[in-house]
Amino acid sequence: MEQSDLNSLPEGMPTLRVMPMPADANIHGDVFGGWIMAQVDIAGAIPAVPVFVGDLLSFYAKIVKTGRTSITVNVEVYAERNRLQSEIVKVTEATLTYVATGEDRRPRELPVLPGI
Repeated sequence: MEQSDLNSLPEGMPTLRVMPMPADANIHGDVFGGWIMAQVDIAGAIPAVPVFVGDLLSFYAKIVKTGRTSITVNVEVYAERNRLQSEIVKVTEATLTYVATGEDRRPRELPVLPGI
């Protein structure tokens, strides 16, 4: 990404625009990553609409990598539709990286995780 790209929005109309509110943040004013991911999901669903009311969703998460200060998790989501006919569709997946932070809000080393 070029430096000039950091100071301007992409061309075209955004799919979704939303402003975080205080209830979407922790006591330090940081917006919850989960709230942002929920907005990503809403934006992605606008053109795709892959999940329907009444679908039974199954989420499968596994750790794919650990670093000194972070852990990476892959999540796959499946929808079971028309449960009488057993149609199962993979609707999305995401790879998430979580960084451990200390009281100073800077990255800190991960604790020893059993089994990893």
